[in-house]
Amino acid sequence: MRVGAALLACCWVVTALAGDVRAPRSFLSPELQALQDDPARHPGWLWVEQGEALWRAAPPDSGKQACAGCHGDIASMSGVAARYPAVASDGALLNLELRIERCRAEQQGASAFGYESEALLSLTAAIAARSRGQPVNVRVDGPAAARLADGRRLYSLRQGQLNLSCQQCHEENVGKRLRGDVISHGLGTGYPAYRLEWNGVGSLHRRLRACSLGVRAVQAPFGSPDYLALELFLADKARGLAVEAPGIRR
Repeated sequence: MRVGAALLACCWVVTALAGDVRAPRSFLSPELQALQDDPARHPGWLWVEQGEALWRAAPPDSGKQACAGCHGDIASMSGVAARYPAVASDGALLNLELRIERCRAEQQGASAFGYESEALLSLTAAIAARSRGQPVNVRVDGPAAARLADGRRLYSLRQGQLNLSCQQCHEENVGKRLRGDVISHGLGTGYPAYRLEWNGVGSLHRRLRACSLGVRAVQAPFGSPDYLALELFLADKARGLAVEAPGIRR
């Protein structure tokens, strides 16, 4: 596998921050921690390799150049995932997946991969892996401030037939067990992640939809404004913690 020494030597930030917010990795069993840290055994790196191939290949339906034609080697993406979601110049809040899709449409003249497609997950995982071990540092000032407030509101909003909020699980019950798993702070630093229950890689929005279903609430579409705002809030909550993508999750 094409894994740089910097990725293998990354230092995980697992100490408590303000409010005692812990890295998702610290909630994994020792066996899963070891698997997440070993690209040679971590199945999510198969998606990373596929994404690296997509980075180097020109879109067949556009006649335009590959990602590498503009950005050079994928190593140039170091630190990018740590800064997303981010507000674009037109005021839209974009996560890394939507940034890729927009670049594909506007710069490459190619059709969208489609949210949760294998191609988009692979390219997102490959780019995110270049920030592995780097601290999350999203911007929440200026035009992002209102979206952060939306995310904070959604995080504490009781939803669904079970009348539960994200906050009740991921703050008030952190460390307790639910269906054999340990409740974490619910951060998105490992996504795209390989989940054992999925037997594959999925996005943070797939996980958020599963949470909505779990409390019997309406599931928003992938890439919806609500999930984007919540993703920004979770990234701000994870500020200073290491990007773990591609992570391992149960």
